[in-house]
Formats: sequence, C-alpha cells, structure tokens
Amino acid sequence: MEWPRAIETKKRGVWLLDNPSTNQGTAFDRAQRDELRLRGMLPHRVLTLAEQATLAIDQIRAKATPLERYIGMASLQDRNEVLFYRVLVDHVAELMPVVYTPTVGEACQKFSHIYRSARGLWLTPDDVDDLPAVLRNSPFEDVRLIVVTDNERILGLGDQGCGGMGIPIGKLALYVAGAGLHPSKCLPISLDVGTDNPELLADPLYLGYPKKRLRGRAYDDFIEAFVRAVREVFPKAIVQWEDFHKDRAFTLLERYRRRIPSFNDDIQGTASVTVAGILAALRLTKESVAAQRVLFLGAGEACTGIARLFSIAMREGGASDATIRRSIVAFDSRGLLHDGQKIDEPHKRELALPLALMAEYGLDPARKHAPVDVVRALKPTILVGATAQAGTFTQELVEEMARHVARPIDLPLSNPTSKTECTPEQALRWTKGRAIVATGSPFDDVVQDGRRHVIGQANNVFIFPGVGLGAAIAEAREVTTEMFYVASATLASAVSEARLAQGAIYPSQSELRRVSFAIACAVVRYASEHDLGRRLRPEEVESSVRAAVWDPSYVPVRSSGPDARGAAD
Repeated sequence: MEWPRAIETKKRGVWLLDNPSTNQGTAFDRAQRDELRLRGMLPHRVLTLAEQATLAIDQIRAKATPLERYIGMASLQDRNEVLFYRVLVDHVAELMPVVYTPTVGEACQKFSHIYRSARGLWLTPDDVDDLPAVLRNSPFEDVRLIVVTDNERILGLGDQGCGGMGIPIGKLALYVAGAGLHPSKCLPISLDVGTDNPELLADPLYLGYPKKRLRGRAYDDFIEAFVRAVREVFPKAIVQWEDFHKDRAFTLLERYRRRIPSFNDDIQGTASVTVAGILAALRLTKESVAAQRVLFLGAGEACTGIARLFSIAMREGGASDATIRRSIVAFDSRGLLHDGQKIDEPHKRELALPLALMAEYGLDPARKHAPVDVVRALKPTILVGATAQAGTFTQELVEEMARHVARPIDLPLSNPTSKTECTPEQALRWTKGRAIVATGSPFDDVVQDGRRHVIGQANNVFIFPGVGLGAAIAEAREVTTEMFYVASATLASAVSEARLAQGAIYPSQSELRRVSFAIACAVVRYASEHDLGRRLRPEEVESSVRAAVWDPSYVPVRSSGPDARGAAD
C-alpha cells in the first residue's frame, strides 16, 4: 500500500492551511512560505514537528476535563493530521483513553452538541438507492479499512444515533497510531438508520436522521445495498463491523464474512485479546491449554466469541472435541445454559451444556444453579466475566474456585470500571495473591502481602490494528477466525518475561506498534500460506509490512501548475 511521499498542488495560501492533509502550520520553512504564498500568514518562527508536538501535548494536558481533551484532540486532527498522529503515537498510552474509551462514550452521548467538522460518511435510508455515489464522495479513492457502525450498541450506552460515529473515528485513529495504516486508507462510516433513543429524538439540535430506527426487511435491504456499494467502490477494503446489537452482529458476520472481507471486533477482537491473555497466563502456570476448564458469566457477543476461539486454541493444543465440550460452561442473565431449557438465541445454544454432562457433573437440570454450584462441579481453571454487572464475581465464587486451582485465572472484562465483575484487589485478596488477573478496564497496580501485581488490560487495541493492517496488506479475501487465533498466539508471545513476573499477561500499551507489527506479519503470513490473499515468500513478509507502516512525518508540499492564488482548481 502506497501513500504520497510528496504533495504536489496548484492550491496556495489559506487553502493549504485549512486542509488538515496539507497543513504543516509553523513547520513550513521559508522557501515553502514563498513558493506556496504563505509568507506573512504564519508567525516568524519555523518549528520542527517535534517542537510542534511538544506544544500540542502541553495544550491537551492543560484542558480541565477528559471531554475537553477529547475535543482538543479532535480539533487538532481537523487542523493538522500529521501533527495529531505524531502526538498520538508518541503518547499513545496517555491519550488512548482520551481519543477512545472511556472518554469517547461521553463524546458519543453529546455528539450533536460538540460537533465541530465533518469526518467520515453518514449513510441514511434516503441514500439507499444511491450508495455508490455517496461512497465516492469520500476524499480518498484507495480505501483499505472501513470501520462501520449502525450506532445501536455503543459501548455500554446503547443506541446513540448519529453520535455513534465517534466509535469508528476513534477506532481508525488507533489503526493509524497503533499499526501505522495511513490515514488516506481509512474511512469511518455511520449507518444512520434512525434512533429509538427518545432523548435524541426530542433534542431540537440532534444532527442525525430524525426517525425511528429502521427494522426488519428494510434494514436488511439497506445493509445489503451498503455491502454491494463497498464492493463496487472500494474493492480492496476490509470492513470492521462495530457496535451492532448482538441480534444483528452474529447474523451480519455470518452472512457477509465470505462475500466481503470483514470481521466484528466485539465478537472476534474481544475473543482474540482474551485468548491471548489466557495463553500468556499459561506461560506462568506451565500448564497445557488442552487441560483448562472455563466458566463464562455472560453469553453475549464477547463470551460467545471467546468460547469459539478458545475451542480452537484447545484443539491446537491437542484436546479432543469431547474434551472441549465438557470444558466450557456458561451462564446468561437467566442462569446456567443447558439443553434442558428453551434457548431462543442461536449463538447461546452452542454454549449450552448437554444433559449427559449435566448428569456427569451432578447438576440437576430442573434446579436453578448458582455459579458457585458449577464451580464445585466443574472445578474451572479460568473464570471469564462479561456481564456489565458489578460484583458478579463474589468472594464465595472466587474463593471456591481457588480451592481447586493453584493459580486461578480471573478475567473480569466488563467496562467501565464501575461495571467490572470484581476489582483486581478483591481477586488477589480473596486468593491470597495466587490469582492471575486481567481486566477489561484500566486498573492501578495492586500490592498484596508486600508483592506488587501489575494488572494487564484486555484491550482490543492489541488485536484489531494488527489484524486489519495484515489483512489489508495481504488483500485477504476473507478474515477468518483462525487469523484471530494467530493474532492471539502472537500477542501472548509478545508479553515479556519481566511483565509476566509482575503478573501482567498483556504488554504495556506503549508497546502497541511493536505488537501490531508482529500481528500484521503473522496475519500476512497466514493468508499467504492458506491461499487467502497475495502470495508472498516467507522472507518478503516483514519487509512488505514494514513498507506499509506509516510513521507520522511531514512530506514536501510542492507547487505545480499556474499560481491559483488560493482559488479552487
């Protein structure tokens, strides 16, 4: 994938300063200021990009609230794209919570009231018959990565209407900063099919499509038209489905994953980062993945995706299908999932415990079992929570599990921190420091019995940038589940021995680019070996990925053609 190594333009003056792709602000040197009619339009001092970045991060840090810092970063992106990404790359661990979770949640809720300028594309039902033409309005022609949402299940906030666009914008910022995908290859899209959020519909300043959410056949036809339009206009694009309601997320993934190279980060990205954490934890326990037993509290997109991918990991580790089936048990909000009950949601049926295994474990299908009952019967080695309910991992549950396991792996994954199933401090205190803990939300280190435990965060940002970059470079025809297992194994191996010794089963977020590069290489290699994309010789893989990685820096802006004195071409 190529991007401009220089910009040749007929434009002059203010147009260059108002375009974030060409604006270099005070970094324009004397010769450029003369050539491009910028002399007198900028202060005298010429700054380097590094000096500009120092000023910019100081300005962001001076903001009083996270939302103000979010707006400050968005404004910087709208003014000077290279400088925005230079600051984000250099301070990714500090700024990730600003440009994405948790601050992006508040930004989505207040989107119509903090909107500053256009970014990405909004597609509405009024556009359904003309979607290719709308897609061609994108400022870039060679789009390789699209993040698209229909805004219905934004984080833990639900339906946010057009404000859900904050999620694709934030995710793509992390693709660029975390993996090095060039901004011109990225396109955020909101499928603004209306909203059922009464507060938004009642807001006279709401900017979105002011109707009830599209449902049924009309919704399906709209998605079909969107997929066809993407295939026509951006034939090499990878599509990331983001924050769709679980009732549609699984359906869309299965319906389109072989028609257009696509994946769902809520299902597959979450699964991949969680399985990576488990594989890293097993480096500490020295146990086989095939010997593990997992209890899931939660049976939505996250846990279903994790269970599917963990089954692949167990199979790769030598476990039989029978062993895998008896080693994965799940609860939803109504209780233990088993074949003796009616289960309406198809994705939950695959997690249901067969009645023969219920009998083997001494669990009566006629009774309502608590999680602690299942822990006594199953003796799980791994506890995974994605319930968005604080306190789901009770002291009794965690202590009971620890009676049967020397180093229990406790993964309370819900976010924000107010909804986590238990805190790392609780898990470590209840297990007398024996638990290996990682969370979905950021937590401070914990000191237990004089020992410091570093709490790793199971953040999807460790997975999707590398997978997306690798799939785009490979020009993958399909983004397979196995690619996410490859990403898991790569991430698990990227955790240093020093981090593991401190209890952290994920790298520091400051290592994101290194990790994403390794995952991209692994995905490109897998796609080539399995005839899912471009064929590359093994020795070509790393150089191909390295050549595609963009490091934010200014390129020369050169005058071409007649002097237009700032007028449009």
